Amino acid sequence: MSAVEGQLLWAPSEARREQSRMRHYQRWLAETRGVRTTSYAELHAWSVTELETFWESLVQYFDVRFHTRPRAVLPARTMPGTEWFSDATLSYAEHALRRTGPDVAVVFAREDGTRGELSWDELRDQVARARAGLAALGVRKGDCVAALLPNSPEALVTFLAAASLGATWSSCSPEFGVKSVLDRFGQIAPTVLLAVDGYEYGGKRFARAEAVRELMAALPTVARTVVVPRGFDGGPPGTMPYADLLAHSSPLAFEPVPFDHPLWILYSSGTTGLPKPIVQGQGGILLEHLKSLALHCDLGEGDRFFWFSTTGWMMWNFLVSGLTVGSAVVLFEGNPGYPDLGALFRLAEATGITYFGTSAPFIEACMKERLAPKGIADLARVRSVGSTGAPLSPAGFAWVYESVKDDVALGSVSGGTDVCTAFLTSCPLLPVYAGEIQCAALGVAAEAFDAAGRPLSNEVGELVITSPMPSMPLRFLNDPGGTRLRESYFAEFPGVWRHADWVRVTERGSWVVYGRSDSTLNRGGVRMGTAELYRVVESIPEVADSLVVDTSTASGEGELILFLVPKAAVVLDAALEKRVRATLRADVSPRHVPDRIVAIPEVPRTLNGKKLEVPVKRLLMGVPRERALNPGTVGNLPAVDALLDAERASRPRPS
Repeated sequence: MSAVEGQLLWAPSEARREQSRMRHYQRWLAETRGVRTTSYAELHAWSVTELETFWESLVQYFDVRFHTRPRAVLPARTMPGTEWFSDATLSYAEHALRRTGPDVAVVFAREDGTRGELSWDELRDQVARARAGLAALGVRKGDCVAALLPNSPEALVTFLAAASLGATWSSCSPEFGVKSVLDRFGQIAPTVLLAVDGYEYGGKRFARAEAVRELMAALPTVARTVVVPRGFDGGPPGTMPYADLLAHSSPLAFEPVPFDHPLWILYSSGTTGLPKPIVQGQGGILLEHLKSLALHCDLGEGDRFFWFSTTGWMMWNFLVSGLTVGSAVVLFEGNPGYPDLGALFRLAEATGITYFGTSAPFIEACMKERLAPKGIADLARVRSVGSTGAPLSPAGFAWVYESVKDDVALGSVSGGTDVCTAFLTSCPLLPVYAGEIQCAALGVAAEAFDAAGRPLSNEVGELVITSPMPSMPLRFLNDPGGTRLRESYFAEFPGVWRHADWVRVTERGSWVVYGRSDSTLNRGGVRMGTAELYRVVESIPEVADSLVVDTSTASGEGELILFLVPKAAVVLDAALEKRVRATLRADVSPRHVPDRIVAIPEVPRTLNGKKLEVPVKRLLMGVPRERALNPGTVGNLPAVDALLDAERASRPRPS
């Protein structure tokens, strides 16, 4: 099955629409508020026009428990510096742990086959114990707890324990290099460090005790380090075993904190320079995730929510918030492609996953391997598939319906670490069109702007958000006066959030994302996101992967270089080059035919799997390596050197 952009692939049945939480919310608004809408477009328009009323309605609909009632929902809509629910106090952890009883709250699995479950009562007990343990180590409201942990029950339990104390959480995945971890944790002055003594990935075991020792020596504010065992040699001298942290039973309690009290610190990708430490608040994240997970993802009690992620990606934070809507969360630790790309689909069958979340690169990899998950796993319980991390191609959409399940809600979504949610997302009331994101999220005033700040319709422009959202950053750490924050989001269009994505909103209100505008291709005055080129190039059967770089600057047009990873046993010869150029000329534009096509063994990617477009461009333009690239954030660092060597070898020889 193939598909072209805009082709209708699936529509929810009327029964599915009527049973969705979005439709229930719509009916509730009509019954309790007199707000009557007959379509998602009308509901969305109301949510951004009556912004204060919309967010206040979610407080009531989801029974958000304030310890102190707010004085006002939104005193002013100015950005940045928006104040939400002034004077209110609450606890994120209290909402995550509202359910009690023997039903399953957490399912966890590792690549080695280890599996287990925690009930709601067991989860609450472990959080209470960890809370008492952290308090005994001196953690208080306002302190930071840092974690070098995999996607595991220990990470979830200690995060909720820290949040229940009013402490701020920050995590990195254990495969991060020591320098990369210090680039992050060195900015936040943690009181307690949680770490694992090792991890397994792709069938290989990696000890981390020496890395933990280096971190302890380099983080002077850490009063105690707690080590989670994974069958290695344990932590270095002076560390506390994780079991000791949970040794003492204690009643579960929740420290009420202001609505904008820090919940966690996330980080920009950090591919160049120090990552920006993004502070997000307890109340803002709670409200945003209740909306996104319940209404847009259609999750609730009875669901098992999975999204493949590590603790170093915002999707982990999004995943664990599944608890706030009463869903069980499924945690997976290890390589999603081990022993083969079918591993996660077999996990879906074994654990009863109802919402299967992954990344666009993973879907594209499965498609290229001609994997048919429905032939190797019973996916009867899967109702929804989520995709993020990069634009999903029309062919990727088609593959899901052909090879995974023909009756499934496919939600391609686009947002960012900056807000820990999606601006553009899925909706259980709407059909799915190939290559398109279904809608802008409720409460998200999204627009496509031209360079002069004018809204565009059905034309490619900059993705902007014209009204505040509760989960927008409270601030960056170590940013006096908010200078870096304003430069990051508000410099281009004052008072308007610019997200640095190229997008197009269609006439039916769906969205197409073309890639990052800071890695835009600009040829002869025609600007295009890289995703459009990748869709074309990677549809060629002999091509396994690709990376494109435009070295143009404001002062003049540079080279357009296409790096190709040929499939196994394929050679980039003159015939294949000719076919790639002809395909691009026909399907994109003559201006976007590359000046050079260079074969490489592997595309350099971040630890989270994103193509390293901007750092590679900077390296090719002569920016010093220490300024162009942070090696600790690169998942396959040798691929960078291999690319640079291949590029140099392909340069025309002087005559």
